[in-house]
Amino acid sequence: MNTALIERLVRFQHPEKVLGYLGGLDDDRLAVLFGLDTAAYRQVRRSHEEQARGAAAELLDDPGFAEKVDRLPFAPGQRVVAVGESTTDDLLSWFEILRHILDLRRPADGIVLVNTAISGQTTTQALAALPGLSFHRPDWVLCMLGGNDAQRLGSAGEPTLVSLDETERNLRTLHDLAVRRTAARWAWITPTPLNEARVAAYPHFQRAGITWVNRDIEAIRKILNAQPDLTVDSHPAISGPNAEHFHLDDGLHLSLAGQQALAAALVDALAGTRADRP
Repeated sequence: MNTALIERLVRFQHPEKVLGYLGGLDDDRLAVLFGLDTAAYRQVRRSHEEQARGAAAELLDDPGFAEKVDRLPFAPGQRVVAVGESTTDDLLSWFEILRHILDLRRPADGIVLVNTAISGQTTTQALAALPGLSFHRPDWVLCMLGGNDAQRLGSAGEPTLVSLDETERNLRTLHDLAVRRTAARWAWITPTPLNEARVAAYPHFQRAGITWVNRDIEAIRKILNAQPDLTVDSHPAISGPNAEHFHLDDGLHLSLAGQQALAAALVDALAGTRADRP
């Protein structure tokens, strides 16, 4: 495999999250899975971490943004757990940028961020993994799901991987059971809009016979925006004059610039949320 492909795989694929039954995978074993030696694997991981931290530092250069971080409703020592798919599992994700934002701006607060997102995960799979969420004892859950449910099995006229009715049922059930079991506060993030032209032209999607279209993403967005909990709408952030720079070449996944914009939108939305509200 070429260097660019390996870096992309390390960025989005994290076997240690799905192969826990093997008793834990250390860097030596993970490196082998990617065809790397341990030092090279660690360097790729380090590079991604430095990029995410750089994106966080860039946002914090704005005093107004830094003040919003001070008002985020995460109390010292709280645990913030992310549930999602590749947009969140990404080593350059909005959640990883948020981790660095808090580490840089509020290091003494000891806020723990746990990223349970798994690339390719549907709402059905996330619901099946619900017992593991309680294990992390979350005070907050930030949930971004639905993008994989909207995958079309063929052309834009073929069925989605998960029907819209089932997606809605899964999301509501996941929320209701998780909140009942953990008493965590919950925030939704809507799936991000697509660059449909890039999705349609991406050769790997063509060979696999799969696609995505924005009308399906929009339908899930409407479901989430109708929920009583806080919903962070990703669409205004991933649009506008810089939209061309917010997606990778596949039109589905976000670039670092797109992830940074989404992290900023999340902070904007959460900064006005009262920490003491039940």
